[in-house]
Amino acid sequence: MVKITKEAALEYHSNGRPGKIEVKPTKPYHTQTDLSLAYSPGVAYPCLEIQSEPDSVYKYTDKGNLVAVISNGTAVLGLGDIGAMSGKPVMEGKGLLFKIYGGIDVFDIEVDEKDPVKFCEAVEKIAPSFGGINLEDIKAPECFYIEKRLKETLDIPVMHDDQHGTAIISAAGLKNALEVAGKDISKVKIVVNGAGAAAISCTQLYCALGAKHENIVMLDSKGVITADRPNLTEQKKQFATSRTDIHTLEEAIKDADVFVGLSKGNILTQDMIRSMAESPIVFALANPVPEISYEEAMASRPDVLMSTGRSDYPNQINNVIGFPYIFRGALDVHARAINEEMKMAAVHAIADLAKQPVPDVVNDVYHVNDLTFGPNYFIPKPVDPRLITEVSAAVAKAAMESGVARSPITDWDAYKNGLMQLLGQETKLTQKLHDTARRHPQRVVFAEGGHPTMMKAAVQAKQEGICFPILLGNPDRLNRLALRLKLNLDGIEIIDMRADQEQGRRATFAKHLAEKRARQGYTFEEAYDKMYERNYFGMSMVEHGDADAFITGLYTKYSNTIKVAKEVVGIRPNYRTFGTMHILNTKKGTYYLADTLINRHPDENILYDIAKLSVESVKFFNEEPVVAMISYSNFGTDEVGSPLKVHQAVERLQQEDPDLALDGEMQVSFALNKELRDDKYPFTRLKGKDVNTLVFPNMSSANGSYMLLKAIDPDVEIIGPIQMGLNKPIHFTDFEASVRDVVNITAVAVIDAYVEKIKGKK
Repeated sequence: MVKITKEAALEYHSNGRPGKIEVKPTKPYHTQTDLSLAYSPGVAYPCLEIQSEPDSVYKYTDKGNLVAVISNGTAVLGLGDIGAMSGKPVMEGKGLLFKIYGGIDVFDIEVDEKDPVKFCEAVEKIAPSFGGINLEDIKAPECFYIEKRLKETLDIPVMHDDQHGTAIISAAGLKNALEVAGKDISKVKIVVNGAGAAAISCTQLYCALGAKHENIVMLDSKGVITADRPNLTEQKKQFATSRTDIHTLEEAIKDADVFVGLSKGNILTQDMIRSMAESPIVFALANPVPEISYEEAMASRPDVLMSTGRSDYPNQINNVIGFPYIFRGALDVHARAINEEMKMAAVHAIADLAKQPVPDVVNDVYHVNDLTFGPNYFIPKPVDPRLITEVSAAVAKAAMESGVARSPITDWDAYKNGLMQLLGQETKLTQKLHDTARRHPQRVVFAEGGHPTMMKAAVQAKQEGICFPILLGNPDRLNRLALRLKLNLDGIEIIDMRADQEQGRRATFAKHLAEKRARQGYTFEEAYDKMYERNYFGMSMVEHGDADAFITGLYTKYSNTIKVAKEVVGIRPNYRTFGTMHILNTKKGTYYLADTLINRHPDENILYDIAKLSVESVKFFNEEPVVAMISYSNFGTDEVGSPLKVHQAVERLQQEDPDLALDGEMQVSFALNKELRDDKYPFTRLKGKDVNTLVFPNMSSANGSYMLLKAIDPDVEIIGPIQMGLNKPIHFTDFEASVRDVVNITAVAVIDAYVEKIKGKK
């Protein structure tokens, strides 16, 4: 468990700009025209449109993506009634989670009012501003009245997350834990320790899943809640038991199948767990100290299925698994409410997600490779990127089917793609690459088959239908690694280039290479020895048609890979070199940067080739290239050194193709600011055009530029390096590449191979 000190927490909240959230403009505001459109007089037009058609407020304002997190500070975390203002850091934190997990904007509103009627009146007055309301940290029993009234009086989604968030996540966890234990929810005995807002809501949802009231015992601070106890609230009456033989937790838990703790720490003992039924399910959800520690519970008996509210143990019940996506789905159909059908849809979506293969990004965050459905994993992790698509879509569908949606969704694939793009999981370009590759899958050789990242990428690419993978490596070693990583290699070809059965192929490859490079002093013996190296062998497979594309780079130095590529497959006719580019998907648009890896100190001729290759590559991605040749000077202001080389390359390119949108040399600031460029240099060929392709004067500047952006802006998606100019689809990865990076390069390689085949048929 991460130890948080008071000093560290206060520093976090106060450092730099105080607080954790801010408001940012979403429209241009630099010119007088922008300001006139944003405010007076232009703003009058959307106002009048909304007056005549109220639902158009979702079209012209942020209402459809704006949630109010509202509290009166009467039940803040474990701190109790500390007042509205004191609870503001928590509400800001909730706003942060809404934004980073659901892409939802939030205003946190602290209302200094404990009277539930007056509190509701205040919320009702401000409700038109919002597309949804998240009630937070309001004590029971007032919270029940407040939520019920606001759901009745308002026509937007309202949810008290302390009740329903915990209920939804724990219900999903309970559903799956019972499946792991092989138990029927309608027959299990459940003990709920705690009778506050969360406990009541959880138990109600368990009953909606099929649990029987007569099988449930609930306890509060006074002990078992019995039907004969006087002055019970309406909420407690629902779960009062008629049994008279039990009064304490120790008595209630004997032979129980499930314990759900929503109370306080250290009230459950090992002996109590030992008294439970076979394969007991223990949800100790008090935070930060659970009803029993994870270590004590697991030590009490080997068959216990354990869940806590803490992130440092398996099966965390964490509300962030639910509320961002529940509101996301509700907002996206402009729902009038969050109803029981939508909550249940979220339960099933979360539960089902835990049974699917776990994305590599989740394993990486938790530094494990064994997250598979079972006792230690029956609830998805909060960082699972699929939550936004699976849960949001399920909630949106339920809203439509239950009749509370104003704006139905018709294209669910497009909706899910949009959600992934919203959080930067996938851009339109990435989606297009993967979709194209799936339509034309090719045979791809993965050089470093024994590298965990390469193996995971190959398996994922196969699962996504992008390619037919071929792994190079020793089959025994690769299968052991796959077993350790819990990867399924079924349907993936493994080639041991050192095995006897590959002798014939290796000799054929060596003979061809020796003949091809005879003038460079190659002998058959030398070529044969080189075929023991993965890059020589794998590239030869592509050269001879035994595979369609090749991926390498996680182990091998670029200098070696470049040498092998030139020898085995060679550079395309009419070019002196080959190069690489990286694609950067940013909030401002997509940019293509070259040459990022191959040519260290290009002369005029090499820069000429790189620019031509870049133009072809950008067209390969179905974009019209607008090319800026980069330097530290502008259009001849410095006539020596690298600016001169760039200037000369530009001159040749412009003479050969008068219609090519290419110019330079120029500084990056002028390349990316067309107003500045057009004003200062009106003669440029790029007048009025947005540059999307940057050709740098050397590898250091190109490589440093994309690395800098990658380091300082985690929201920038980078695809590459992408090979330009070789005769065959030979592609490289960075040695620090993630699984997703390799899968993206694989998609590019597949498309490259398919295009080569099409060209060959013409």
